Amino acid sequence: MAAAVSVFLFLLLIGAPIAVVMVMSGLAGAVQIGGLGFLAIIADRMFSGVAGYLLMAIPYFIFTAELMNQAGLTERLIAFNNALLGRVRGALSHVNITVSVFFAGLTGAAITDTVAIGKILIPAMKKEGYSAEYSAAVTACSSIIGPIIPPSIIMVVYASILRDVSVVSLFAAGILPGLLMAVALLVASGIMAWLYKFPRHGATNVGAAIRAFVPTIPALLVPVIILGGILAGLTTVTEASAFAAIYTVALGFFVYRTLTLKKIWNCLVNTVQFSGVVFFLLAASTVLGWFVTRSGIAREAASLIAAVSEDPTVQIMLVNLFLILIGTVLDVLPALVVVAPVLVPAMLELGFDPLHFAIVMILALNLANITPPVGMTLMTATQIAGCTYERAIVASVPFYLSHLAILVIVSQWPGFVLWLPSLLQ
Repeated sequence: MAAAVSVFLFLLLIGAPIAVVMVMSGLAGAVQIGGLGFLAIIADRMFSGVAGYLLMAIPYFIFTAELMNQAGLTERLIAFNNALLGRVRGALSHVNITVSVFFAGLTGAAITDTVAIGKILIPAMKKEGYSAEYSAAVTACSSIIGPIIPPSIIMVVYASILRDVSVVSLFAAGILPGLLMAVALLVASGIMAWLYKFPRHGATNVGAAIRAFVPTIPALLVPVIILGGILAGLTTVTEASAFAAIYTVALGFFVYRTLTLKKIWNCLVNTVQFSGVVFFLLAASTVLGWFVTRSGIAREAASLIAAVSEDPTVQIMLVNLFLILIGTVLDVLPALVVVAPVLVPAMLELGFDPLHFAIVMILALNLANITPPVGMTLMTATQIAGCTYERAIVASVPFYLSHLAILVIVSQWPGFVLWLPSLLQ
Protein backbone atom coordinates (compact mmCIF):
# COMPACT_ATOMS: atom_id res chain seq x y z
CA MET A 1 0.00 0.00 0.00
CA ALA A 2 2.91 2.35 0.73
CA ALA A 3 4.04 2.33 -2.90
CA ALA A 4 0.57 3.23 -4.18
CA VAL A 5 0.14 6.04 -1.65
CA SER A 6 3.60 7.44 -2.41
CA VAL A 7 2.98 7.45 -6.17
CA PHE A 8 -0.49 8.96 -5.67
CA LEU A 9 0.77 11.83 -3.50
CA PHE A 10 3.81 12.53 -5.67
CA LEU A 11 1.88 12.73 -8.94
CA LEU A 12 -0.86 14.79 -7.31
CA LEU A 13 1.65 17.29 -5.92
CA ILE A 14 3.42 17.77 -9.25
CA GLY A 15 0.09 18.49 -10.95
CA ALA A 16 -0.33 15.36 -13.07
CA PRO A 17 -3.80 14.78 -14.59
CA ILE A 18 -5.99 13.06 -12.03
CA ALA A 19 -6.70 10.11 -14.35
CA VAL A 20 -2.95 9.51 -14.71
CA VAL A 21 -2.59 9.77 -10.92
CA MET A 22 -5.20 7.06 -10.39
CA VAL A 23 -3.83 4.69 -13.06
CA MET A 24 -0.22 4.96 -11.97
CA SER A 25 -0.98 4.61 -8.25
CA GLY A 26 -3.18 1.61 -9.05
CA LEU A 27 -0.37 0.07 -11.09
CA ALA A 28 2.11 0.64 -8.25
CA GLY A 29 -0.30 -0.99 -5.81
CA ALA A 30 -0.91 -3.95 -8.12
CA VAL A 31 2.82 -4.64 -8.47
CA GLN A 32 3.28 -4.38 -4.70
CA ILE A 33 0.46 -6.86 -4.04
CA GLY A 34 1.13 -9.49 -6.71
CA GLY A 35 4.22 -8.58 -8.67
CA LEU A 36 4.48 -7.82 -12.36
CA GLY A 37 2.00 -10.59 -13.16
CA PHE A 38 -0.85 -8.44 -11.85
CA LEU A 39 -0.24 -5.87 -14.60
CA ALA A 40 -1.91 -8.21 -17.10
CA ILE A 41 -5.34 -7.58 -15.65
CA ILE A 42 -5.12 -3.77 -15.59
CA ALA A 43 -6.28 -3.30 -19.19
CA ASP A 44 -9.24 -5.59 -18.56
CA ARG A 45 -10.12 -3.61 -15.41
CA MET A 46 -10.02 -0.32 -17.33
CA PHE A 47 -12.26 -1.69 -20.09
CA SER A 48 -14.77 -3.08 -17.61
CA GLY A 49 -14.99 0.33 -15.98
CA VAL A 50 -16.43 1.93 -19.12
CA ALA A 51 -18.28 -1.00 -20.66
CA GLY A 52 -21.51 -0.74 -18.66
CA TYR A 53 -24.80 -0.19 -20.49
CA LEU A 54 -25.79 2.48 -17.95
CA LEU A 55 -22.85 4.67 -18.96
CA MET A 56 -24.33 5.19 -22.41
CA ALA A 57 -26.68 7.68 -20.75
CA ILE A 58 -23.81 10.09 -19.99
CA PRO A 59 -23.16 11.33 -23.56
CA TYR A 60 -26.90 11.55 -24.19
CA PHE A 61 -27.39 13.77 -21.11
CA ILE A 62 -24.43 15.93 -22.11
CA PHE A 63 -25.77 16.22 -25.67
CA THR A 64 -29.23 17.18 -24.40
CA ALA A 65 -27.73 19.90 -22.19
CA GLU A 66 -25.67 21.29 -25.08
CA LEU A 67 -28.74 21.35 -27.33
CA MET A 68 -30.79 23.16 -24.70
CA ASN A 69 -28.15 25.84 -24.40
CA GLN A 70 -27.94 26.31 -28.16
CA ALA A 71 -31.74 26.32 -28.53
CA GLY A 72 -32.08 29.40 -26.30
CA LEU A 73 -34.07 27.79 -23.53
CA THR A 74 -32.32 29.88 -20.89
CA GLU A 75 -33.82 33.12 -22.17
CA ARG A 76 -37.33 31.66 -22.10
CA LEU A 77 -36.95 30.38 -18.54
CA ILE A 78 -35.61 33.74 -17.39
CA ALA A 79 -38.49 35.61 -19.04
CA PHE A 80 -41.06 33.37 -17.33
CA ASN A 81 -39.44 33.61 -13.89
CA ASN A 82 -39.03 37.36 -14.23
CA ALA A 83 -42.74 37.65 -15.01
CA LEU A 84 -43.54 35.79 -11.78
CA LEU A 85 -41.02 37.41 -9.45
CA GLY A 86 -40.49 40.82 -11.03
CA ARG A 87 -42.33 42.81 -8.35
CA VAL A 88 -40.36 41.22 -5.50
CA ARG A 89 -37.35 43.12 -4.17
CA GLY A 90 -34.15 41.54 -5.52
CA ALA A 91 -36.12 39.95 -8.35
CA LEU A 92 -33.17 39.03 -10.55
CA SER A 93 -31.39 37.38 -7.63
CA HIS A 94 -34.45 35.19 -6.99
CA VAL A 95 -34.87 34.55 -10.72
CA ASN A 96 -31.27 33.35 -10.87
CA ILE A 97 -32.03 30.70 -8.26
CA THR A 98 -35.38 29.53 -9.63
CA VAL A 99 -34.01 29.29 -13.18
CA SER A 100 -31.24 27.05 -11.82
CA VAL A 101 -33.91 24.73 -10.41
CA PHE A 102 -35.60 24.43 -13.81
CA PHE A 103 -32.30 24.14 -15.60
CA ALA A 104 -31.07 21.45 -13.19
CA GLY A 105 -33.70 19.09 -14.53
CA LEU A 106 -32.41 19.68 -18.04
CA THR A 107 -28.63 19.57 -17.68
CA GLY A 108 -27.55 18.02 -14.39
CA ALA A 109 -24.13 19.71 -14.53
CA ALA A 110 -23.10 22.69 -12.40
CA ILE A 111 -20.61 24.21 -14.82
CA THR A 112 -23.13 24.03 -17.68
CA ASP A 113 -25.70 25.86 -15.57
CA THR A 114 -23.19 28.50 -14.49
CA VAL A 115 -22.21 29.33 -18.06
CA ALA A 116 -25.69 29.15 -19.58
CA ILE A 117 -27.41 31.21 -16.88
CA GLY A 118 -24.48 33.44 -15.99
CA LYS A 119 -23.87 34.73 -19.49
CA ILE A 120 -27.39 36.18 -19.54
CA LEU A 121 -28.25 37.01 -15.94
CA ILE A 122 -24.92 38.31 -14.63
CA PRO A 123 -24.75 41.21 -17.15
CA ALA A 124 -28.46 41.92 -16.51
CA MET A 125 -27.92 41.98 -12.74
CA LYS A 126 -24.91 44.29 -13.06
CA LYS A 127 -26.95 46.61 -15.27
CA GLU A 128 -29.62 46.87 -12.55
CA GLY A 129 -27.08 47.79 -9.89
CA TYR A 130 -26.09 44.47 -8.34
CA SER A 131 -22.37 44.20 -7.68
CA ALA A 132 -20.33 41.96 -9.96
CA GLU A 133 -19.21 39.78 -7.05
CA TYR A 134 -22.77 39.28 -5.76
CA SER A 135 -23.99 38.40 -9.25
CA ALA A 136 -21.21 35.83 -9.60
CA ALA A 137 -21.82 34.42 -6.12
CA VAL A 138 -25.57 33.83 -6.49
CA THR A 139 -25.08 32.31 -9.96
CA ALA A 140 -22.37 29.89 -8.83
CA CYS A 141 -24.11 28.91 -5.60
CA SER A 142 -27.43 28.22 -7.31
CA SER A 143 -25.76 26.25 -10.11
CA ILE A 144 -24.59 23.48 -7.78
CA ILE A 145 -28.24 22.44 -7.48
CA GLY A 146 -27.77 20.97 -10.98
CA PRO A 147 -26.06 17.70 -9.97
CA ILE A 148 -28.57 17.15 -7.11
CA ILE A 149 -31.91 17.47 -8.91
CA PRO A 150 -32.07 14.68 -11.52
CA PRO A 151 -31.05 13.89 -14.13
CA SER A 152 -27.50 14.06 -12.86
CA ILE A 153 -24.32 12.97 -14.60
CA ILE A 154 -22.63 12.70 -11.20
CA MET A 155 -25.30 10.24 -10.03
CA VAL A 156 -24.87 8.08 -13.13
CA VAL A 157 -21.11 8.01 -12.54
CA TYR A 158 -21.62 7.14 -8.87
CA ALA A 159 -23.96 4.26 -9.69
CA SER A 160 -21.52 2.90 -12.28
CA ILE A 161 -18.56 3.00 -9.86
CA LEU A 162 -20.13 1.66 -6.65
CA ARG A 163 -23.17 -0.31 -7.84
CA ASP A 164 -24.52 -0.54 -4.28
CA VAL A 165 -27.48 1.67 -5.21
CA SER A 166 -29.38 2.07 -8.46
CA VAL A 167 -29.34 5.29 -10.45
CA VAL A 168 -33.16 5.34 -10.28
CA SER A 169 -33.01 5.41 -6.47
CA LEU A 170 -30.35 8.12 -6.61
CA PHE A 171 -32.52 10.24 -8.90
CA ALA A 172 -35.51 9.90 -6.57
CA ALA A 173 -33.41 10.59 -3.47
CA GLY A 174 -31.96 13.79 -4.93
CA ILE A 175 -35.25 15.58 -5.60
CA LEU A 176 -36.16 16.74 -2.07
CA PRO A 177 -32.62 17.77 -1.01
CA GLY A 178 -32.25 19.71 -4.26
CA LEU A 179 -35.51 21.58 -3.73
CA LEU A 180 -34.58 22.27 -0.08
CA MET A 181 -31.29 23.76 -1.29
CA ALA A 182 -33.25 26.11 -3.55
CA VAL A 183 -35.55 27.19 -0.71
CA ALA A 184 -32.58 27.92 1.54
CA LEU A 185 -30.95 29.99 -1.21
CA LEU A 186 -34.16 31.96 -1.73
CA VAL A 187 -34.31 32.73 1.99
CA ALA A 188 -30.70 33.96 1.91
CA SER A 189 -31.42 35.94 -1.26
CA GLY A 190 -34.46 37.55 0.35
CA ILE A 191 -32.47 38.59 3.41
CA MET A 192 -29.72 40.08 1.22
CA ALA A 193 -32.31 41.91 -0.90
CA TRP A 194 -33.83 43.47 2.24
CA LEU A 195 -30.45 44.43 3.72
CA TYR A 196 -29.04 45.99 0.56
CA LYS A 197 -32.30 47.37 -0.89
CA PHE A 198 -31.94 45.56 -4.17
CA PRO A 199 -34.17 46.83 -7.01
CA ARG A 200 -37.60 45.49 -7.88
CA HIS A 201 -39.54 45.60 -11.13
CA GLY A 202 -43.09 46.70 -11.76
CA ALA A 203 -46.02 44.37 -11.26
CA THR A 204 -46.69 41.85 -14.04
CA ASN A 205 -50.26 40.97 -14.99
CA VAL A 206 -51.44 37.39 -15.35
CA GLY A 207 -51.63 37.63 -19.13
CA ALA A 208 -47.95 38.57 -19.41
CA ALA A 209 -46.97 35.70 -17.13
CA ILE A 210 -48.97 33.23 -19.23
CA ARG A 211 -47.44 34.58 -22.45
CA ALA A 212 -43.98 34.09 -20.94
CA PHE A 213 -44.81 30.59 -19.72
CA VAL A 214 -46.38 29.09 -22.85
CA PRO A 215 -43.17 29.08 -24.96
CA THR A 216 -41.34 27.19 -22.20
CA ILE A 217 -43.83 24.31 -22.01
CA PRO A 218 -42.31 22.15 -24.79
CA ALA A 219 -38.83 22.53 -23.27
CA LEU A 220 -40.01 21.75 -19.75
CA LEU A 221 -41.29 18.41 -21.03
CA VAL A 222 -37.66 17.25 -21.30
CA PRO A 223 -37.32 16.43 -17.58
CA VAL A 224 -40.81 14.92 -17.71
CA ILE A 225 -39.65 12.56 -20.45
CA ILE A 226 -36.51 11.66 -18.51
CA LEU A 227 -37.85 11.37 -14.96
CA GLY A 228 -41.37 10.28 -15.82
CA GLY A 229 -40.19 7.36 -17.90
CA ILE A 230 -37.54 6.28 -15.39
CA LEU A 231 -39.51 6.63 -12.16
CA ALA A 232 -42.62 5.06 -13.68
CA GLY A 233 -40.57 2.07 -14.80
CA LEU A 234 -41.41 2.61 -18.48
CA THR A 235 -37.82 3.14 -19.63
CA THR A 236 -34.30 2.55 -18.43
CA VAL A 237 -32.05 5.52 -17.69
CA THR A 238 -30.21 4.99 -20.97
CA GLU A 239 -33.42 4.79 -23.02
CA ALA A 240 -34.84 7.91 -21.35
CA SER A 241 -31.63 9.87 -22.03
CA ALA A 242 -31.73 8.87 -25.71
CA PHE A 243 -35.41 9.83 -26.06
CA ALA A 244 -34.65 13.19 -24.43
CA ALA A 245 -31.82 13.91 -26.87
CA ILE A 246 -33.99 13.05 -29.89
CA TYR A 247 -36.88 15.14 -28.54
CA THR A 248 -34.56 18.10 -27.91
CA VAL A 249 -33.19 17.99 -31.46
CA ALA A 250 -36.73 18.00 -32.86
CA LEU A 251 -37.77 20.75 -30.45
CA GLY A 252 -34.92 23.09 -31.30
CA PHE A 253 -34.97 22.39 -35.02
CA PHE A 254 -38.70 22.31 -35.81
CA VAL A 255 -40.50 24.09 -32.91
CA TYR A 256 -38.19 26.85 -31.70
CA ARG A 257 -36.27 26.95 -35.01
CA THR A 258 -33.18 28.09 -33.14
CA LEU A 259 -31.03 25.05 -33.87
CA THR A 260 -29.09 24.83 -37.10
CA LEU A 261 -27.01 21.98 -38.49
CA LYS A 262 -23.87 23.89 -37.52
CA LYS A 263 -25.08 24.30 -33.93
CA ILE A 264 -25.99 20.61 -33.71
CA TRP A 265 -22.52 19.72 -34.99
CA ASN A 266 -20.92 21.94 -32.34
CA CYS A 267 -23.06 20.23 -29.70
CA LEU A 268 -21.83 16.83 -30.90
CA VAL A 269 -18.19 17.95 -30.78
CA ASN A 270 -18.58 19.32 -27.25
CA THR A 271 -20.34 16.13 -26.20
CA VAL A 272 -17.54 13.93 -27.50
CA GLN A 273 -14.88 16.06 -25.81
CA PHE A 274 -16.56 16.11 -22.40
CA SER A 275 -17.59 12.44 -22.61
CA GLY A 276 -13.98 11.52 -23.34
CA VAL A 277 -12.87 13.20 -20.12
CA VAL A 278 -15.59 11.44 -18.11
CA PHE A 279 -14.89 7.98 -19.52
CA PHE A 280 -11.13 8.29 -19.08
CA LEU A 281 -11.71 9.18 -15.43
CA LEU A 282 -14.03 6.20 -15.04
CA ALA A 283 -11.52 3.80 -16.59
CA ALA A 284 -8.78 5.14 -14.33
CA SER A 285 -10.96 4.96 -11.24
CA THR A 286 -11.61 1.27 -11.89
CA VAL A 287 -7.90 0.54 -11.56
CA LEU A 288 -7.65 2.43 -8.29
CA GLY A 289 -10.90 0.90 -7.03
CA TRP A 290 -9.61 -2.61 -7.77
CA PHE A 291 -6.48 -1.92 -5.75
CA VAL A 292 -8.51 -0.47 -2.87
CA THR A 293 -10.63 -3.62 -2.76
CA ARG A 294 -7.66 -6.00 -2.85
CA SER A 295 -5.54 -4.08 -0.35
CA GLY A 296 -8.16 -3.70 2.40
CA ILE A 297 -7.82 0.10 2.56
CA ALA A 298 -11.60 0.45 2.98
CA ARG A 299 -11.55 -1.68 6.13
CA GLU A 300 -8.66 0.36 7.52
CA ALA A 301 -10.54 3.59 6.75
CA ALA A 302 -13.59 2.27 8.60
CA SER A 303 -11.42 1.36 11.59
CA LEU A 304 -9.83 4.82 11.57
CA ILE A 305 -13.21 6.59 11.52
CA ALA A 306 -14.52 4.34 14.28
CA ALA A 307 -11.39 5.00 16.35
CA VAL A 308 -12.06 8.74 16.28
CA SER A 309 -15.66 8.34 17.47
CA GLU A 310 -18.34 5.67 17.71
CA ASP A 311 -21.10 8.27 17.41
CA PRO A 312 -22.62 8.11 13.88
CA THR A 313 -23.34 11.86 14.01
CA VAL A 314 -19.68 12.66 14.60
CA GLN A 315 -18.55 10.09 12.03
CA ILE A 316 -20.62 11.45 9.15
CA MET A 317 -19.76 15.07 9.95
CA LEU A 318 -16.04 14.21 9.96
CA VAL A 319 -16.45 12.54 6.58
CA ASN A 320 -18.30 15.61 5.28
CA LEU A 321 -15.40 17.80 6.37
CA PHE A 322 -12.96 15.46 4.64
CA LEU A 323 -15.00 15.51 1.42
CA ILE A 324 -15.17 19.31 1.40
CA LEU A 325 -11.40 19.50 1.95
CA ILE A 326 -10.82 17.06 -0.93
CA GLY A 327 -13.12 19.17 -3.07
CA THR A 328 -11.02 22.27 -2.43
CA VAL A 329 -8.23 20.79 -4.56
CA LEU A 330 -10.18 18.55 -6.96
CA ASP A 331 -13.26 19.15 -9.07
CA VAL A 332 -16.42 17.17 -8.22
CA LEU A 333 -16.10 14.33 -10.73
CA PRO A 334 -12.40 13.55 -10.13
CA ALA A 335 -12.95 13.82 -6.38
CA LEU A 336 -15.85 11.37 -6.58
CA VAL A 337 -13.95 8.74 -8.54
CA VAL A 338 -10.94 9.05 -6.22
CA VAL A 339 -12.58 8.88 -2.78
CA ALA A 340 -15.80 6.94 -3.36
CA PRO A 341 -14.17 3.47 -3.71
CA VAL A 342 -12.53 4.00 -0.31
CA LEU A 343 -15.13 5.89 1.69
CA VAL A 344 -18.34 4.18 0.63
CA PRO A 345 -17.34 0.62 1.69
CA ALA A 346 -15.95 2.08 4.92
CA MET A 347 -19.19 3.91 5.75
CA LEU A 348 -21.30 0.87 4.88
CA GLU A 349 -19.18 -1.21 7.22
CA LEU A 350 -19.96 1.32 9.95
CA GLY A 351 -23.68 0.79 9.35
CA PHE A 352 -24.69 3.78 7.22
CA ASP A 353 -27.42 3.35 4.60
CA PRO A 354 -25.83 3.22 1.11
CA LEU A 355 -28.43 5.47 -0.55
CA HIS A 356 -28.36 8.02 2.25
CA PHE A 357 -24.58 8.24 2.22
CA ALA A 358 -24.52 8.49 -1.58
CA ILE A 359 -26.62 11.67 -1.45
CA VAL A 360 -24.58 13.05 1.44
CA MET A 361 -21.35 12.49 -0.51
CA ILE A 362 -22.72 14.14 -3.65
CA LEU A 363 -23.99 17.11 -1.63
CA ALA A 364 -20.66 17.55 0.16
CA LEU A 365 -18.61 17.36 -3.02
CA ASN A 366 -20.89 19.86 -4.75
CA LEU A 367 -20.53 22.21 -1.79
CA ALA A 368 -16.79 21.90 -2.35
CA ASN A 369 -17.43 23.14 -5.89
CA ILE A 370 -17.89 26.64 -4.44
CA THR A 371 -15.18 26.24 -1.81
CA PRO A 372 -11.79 27.92 -2.37
CA PRO A 373 -9.09 27.50 -3.52
CA VAL A 374 -10.58 25.69 -6.54
CA GLY A 375 -14.39 26.15 -6.49
CA MET A 376 -14.79 25.70 -10.23
CA THR A 377 -18.35 27.05 -10.52
CA LEU A 378 -17.49 30.15 -8.49
CA MET A 379 -14.30 30.65 -10.48
CA THR A 380 -16.24 30.33 -13.75
CA ALA A 381 -18.86 32.83 -12.60
CA THR A 382 -16.19 35.38 -11.67
CA GLN A 383 -14.76 35.16 -15.17
CA ILE A 384 -18.19 35.99 -16.59
CA ALA A 385 -18.82 38.77 -14.06
CA GLY A 386 -15.38 40.34 -14.44
CA CYS A 387 -14.62 40.49 -10.72
CA THR A 388 -11.89 39.08 -8.53
CA TYR A 389 -12.23 35.59 -7.13
CA GLU A 390 -11.52 36.84 -3.58
CA ARG A 391 -14.41 39.33 -3.61
CA ALA A 392 -16.78 36.69 -4.99
CA ILE A 393 -15.80 34.35 -2.14
CA VAL A 394 -16.83 36.97 0.42
CA ALA A 395 -20.12 37.63 -1.40
CA SER A 396 -20.92 33.91 -1.49
CA VAL A 397 -20.70 33.40 2.30
CA PRO A 398 -24.50 33.72 3.01
CA PHE A 399 -25.32 31.26 0.23
CA TYR A 400 -22.50 28.95 1.28
CA LEU A 401 -23.85 28.85 4.83
CA SER A 402 -27.34 28.02 3.54
CA HIS A 403 -25.93 25.06 1.60
CA LEU A 404 -23.93 23.98 4.64
CA ALA A 405 -27.12 23.98 6.73
CA ILE A 406 -28.83 21.70 4.20
CA LEU A 407 -25.85 19.35 4.22
CA VAL A 408 -26.12 19.06 8.00
CA ILE A 409 -29.89 18.43 7.81
CA VAL A 410 -29.54 15.76 5.12
CA SER A 411 -26.62 14.12 6.97
CA GLN A 412 -28.52 13.86 10.25
CA TRP A 413 -31.97 12.98 8.86
CA PRO A 414 -31.77 9.89 6.60
CA GLY A 415 -35.56 9.67 6.36
CA PHE A 416 -35.68 12.92 4.41
CA VAL A 417 -33.54 11.34 1.70
CA LEU A 418 -35.05 7.87 1.77
CA TRP A 419 -38.75 8.77 1.86
CA LEU A 420 -39.31 9.36 -1.85
CA PRO A 421 -37.29 6.32 -3.05
CA SER A 422 -39.26 4.15 -0.61
CA LEU A 423 -42.47 5.09 -2.44
CA LEU A 424 -41.08 3.59 -5.66
CA GLN A 425 -40.43 0.18 -4.15
